[in-house]
Amino acid sequence: MTVNPPFRADIVGSFLRPAELTRARARHAAGELGTAELREVEDAAVVALVTAQAKAGLQVATDGEFRRSWWHFDYFGMLDGVEVVELDHGIQFQGVQTRPLGLHISEAIRFPQNHPMLEHFRFLKPLAEQTGVQPKISIPAPTVLHFRLEQESVDPAAYADREDLFEDLAASYRDAVKAFYDAGCRYLQFDDTAWAYLCSPAELAKAEARGTRTENLAERYAALINASLRDKPEDMTITTHVCRGNFRSTWISSGGYEPIAEQLLGECAYDGYFLEYDSERAGGFDPLRFLPTGEKVVELGLITTKTGELEDRGELRKRIDEAARIVPLEQLALSPQCGFASTEEGNDLTEAQQWAKVESVVELAREVWG
Repeated sequence: MTVNPPFRADIVGSFLRPAELTRARARHAAGELGTAELREVEDAAVVALVTAQAKAGLQVATDGEFRRSWWHFDYFGMLDGVEVVELDHGIQFQGVQTRPLGLHISEAIRFPQNHPMLEHFRFLKPLAEQTGVQPKISIPAPTVLHFRLEQESVDPAAYADREDLFEDLAASYRDAVKAFYDAGCRYLQFDDTAWAYLCSPAELAKAEARGTRTENLAERYAALINASLRDKPEDMTITTHVCRGNFRSTWISSGGYEPIAEQLLGECAYDGYFLEYDSERAGGFDPLRFLPTGEKVVELGLITTKTGELEDRGELRKRIDEAARIVPLEQLALSPQCGFASTEEGNDLTEAQQWAKVESVVELAREVWG
């Protein structure tokens, strides 16, 4: 087992919201509960969650994204120049659609030094350290902002072309990395759906209909990521989670990693990759051959967060062995395939089933690497 992140047993980040927190957020939205009172409920929920993560045997703790409604819109909407706006449609998952929200770029994109998620991390950090675990916070990757843009999402007065925003977007992420580092963060994660959508012909067609130039987009996204990570301190670990869609136990993208593996694994300057491998939609392990030999780690997301049924331990061990025929075992690790609640609605399983999943990750990782 490793002492530095990413860990042999790790997590993506989000957890099911406790019932008391869900009620408090609903009352706050209805104007029945003040912001200070909501903050007290959130604080108490995060304290309990950090304790639970340590008790489960993890070496890492997040705040569960308990202060967010969405895994991505909350962060983006707090950037200067970016607004979360209402659309006439949501994001289409299998059989269900999200709330009809999207992004609008009205001015130059900047990371504000008072971004609220910095304070979220500052609250998490001492709690995690008191329990002897590493604090981690997740933010959406810059590629997500670009890939989700609609036809009229960018004010021409701000950027004449939607790819003209890449330079400012990367600069905002360099500022974010520095700000989180200065707040004491040494483990940061970029959550990313865009790479998985590049593996799906259906999602590429949708992106083209929204006005996105998809030809050689993987190469341009690798350059955007590396520009965002250009000033990353050496003692800071930054990983990414490649998500195929996670909303109320449903999904969006299908297709193996082959179309993007060379750029994602071979070119991007990440320290580790959380890759979903919980269903046949992810394809096989062969694309892992593009992972450079060395210190980079692939977290195999073999344990699904979409259902509560526990995976067969023997089958999981076989799959780890299969991946280890392509990537050295010391460059592999284990995690759930995604978070348990990428939005506040959460996935279709109980809190008891959620923790059983986490504990199974820890136990199997100790068996394989311990």
